[in-house]
Amino acid sequence: MPRLLVLRALGLGDLLAGVPALRALRRAYPGHDLVLAGPEELAPVAAATGAVDRLLPAAGPGRTVPRALHWTGPPPEVAVDLHGNGPSSHRLLAGVRPRRLLAFAHPDLPRGDGPPWYAEEHERDRWCRLLTAYGIAADPTDLLLPRPRAASPAPGAVVLHPGAGAPSRCWPVERYAALARRLRERGLRVVVTGGGAEGGLVTRLAALAGLPGTDVFGGGLPYDRLAALVAEAHAVVSGDTGVAHLAVALATPTVTLFGPVPPSRWGPPAHPRHRALWHPGPDGDPHGRAVDPALLRITTTEVLDALDTLDALCEAL
Repeated sequence: MPRLLVLRALGLGDLLAGVPALRALRRAYPGHDLVLAGPEELAPVAAATGAVDRLLPAAGPGRTVPRALHWTGPPPEVAVDLHGNGPSSHRLLAGVRPRRLLAFAHPDLPRGDGPPWYAEEHERDRWCRLLTAYGIAADPTDLLLPRPRAASPAPGAVVLHPGAGAPSRCWPVERYAALARRLRERGLRVVVTGGGAEGGLVTRLAALAGLPGTDVFGGGLPYDRLAALVAEAHAVVSGDTGVAHLAVALATPTVTLFGPVPPSRWGPPAHPRHRALWHPGPDGDPHGRAVDPALLRITTTEVLDALDTLDALCEAL
């Protein structure tokens, strides 16, 4: 069987933003073994997309390009760079000698035949445009995942996810705690989630909000439990991070708090069940060590109002 290699060795949100492109490739190459080079822990997510046959473990520190791909056997028929605009990611894929490489044009690689890269483009649109330039039809709205079979540990709860890949994208924990207290006063169950390195953040939020231990899911839930929790949630409130993208993919109502990067580049699709809060201003550093000023301008009252708007709109649907 001919093989197609796709590089997207990034995080959960990045993978989910690439789902429309992956599905377009699946449709365009139905007879190929589609191999995704990405972090090993994302294998269950890749499988859930229905587009990936297997995952080739690959990751670099932070968001850098992996140093090597442990590819074995004949070269792939096609390699696709969904990782970045090059040149490092292009050269990594070129190193496995594919018969054809689909990638954005880069001045350091003048022989490339790909389209130009636009920094301000939305992430889902970007990769679909890349494929369209090569004659592959791609729909950026094709992003929903199937509902998980596992049972939710907290059906109907409002899920708060205070962490993100960098402090600049983390709304203050004190505001999450204030939000949790207000929601609980309304009779809603509130649970908090966090990744494996976010135990301290989750514990602090739970203590400030007075949440019982049964409503604290720190330490990084396995994908099946996290997906079940998110899929059956009343709503998910988070910054611009992987859990927000997972909630969008599972058709769960979301309130996503943006800063330093605007929703025009990473936000949810236009739909009544999603609210993106953003105070326009200069771009900040999405990997910065301090909370971005744009994020600090979002108040607890704004988030509560957004949740109220979601409830009203969802009831009307």
